[in-house]
Amino acid sequence: MKKLRLGCVVMAAGNSKRFRGNKLLALYEGRSLIERTLQAVPKKEFYRVAVVSQYDEVLAMAKRYGFIPVKNPAPDEGVSLTIRLGLDAIGKVDGAMFMVADQPLLTRSSVQAEIEFFKRDTSSIAAMAYGKRRGNPAIFPKDLFVELRELRGDVGGSIVMCAHQDRLRLYQIEDKMELFDADCAEELENLKSKKEN
Repeated sequence: MKKLRLGCVVMAAGNSKRFRGNKLLALYEGRSLIERTLQAVPKKEFYRVAVVSQYDEVLAMAKRYGFIPVKNPAPDEGVSLTIRLGLDAIGKVDGAMFMVADQPLLTRSSVQAEIEFFKRDTSSIAAMAYGKRRGNPAIFPKDLFVELRELRGDVGGSIVMCAHQDRLRLYQIEDKMELFDADCAEELENLKSKKEN
């Protein structure tokens, strides 16, 4: 039986408009958000890992981790361009995991467990969730790559998920905070103060 070949796309190209500055370089417990994300990637599970970003610091860090740095030359075109660039970089794979880069509490063990969950039904879309709340990362099988490539503007894989609800399976995590994403600086500061108290 052919070994399943998975790729991973770390989406780190956004403008962080609500954050006032490059949030990927913001620190949480001594490590930047992008570094925490890269450390959550179980590298051995993937044929290729691509990190798509407009930021040279992020691309340099991706290279240090042994991942493929992919420059996004037009981040204002939205997340759909990041998806296409990422798919181009990971090549011929049976499935692709898409990760965002602003979930400071996401753990490698949960990402690993979601991959195992996907492997049990590789025709499905696997998304991390807590109860009914769906979040990231998400894994798409290769037959849906065409639809992902057709996306335009600042829209992501949720549209493809909605079009294939019958194929969506939710991987349930135990700690809902792993889904937390820091959209603005205040949210990250609130998270830090909660941790300290």
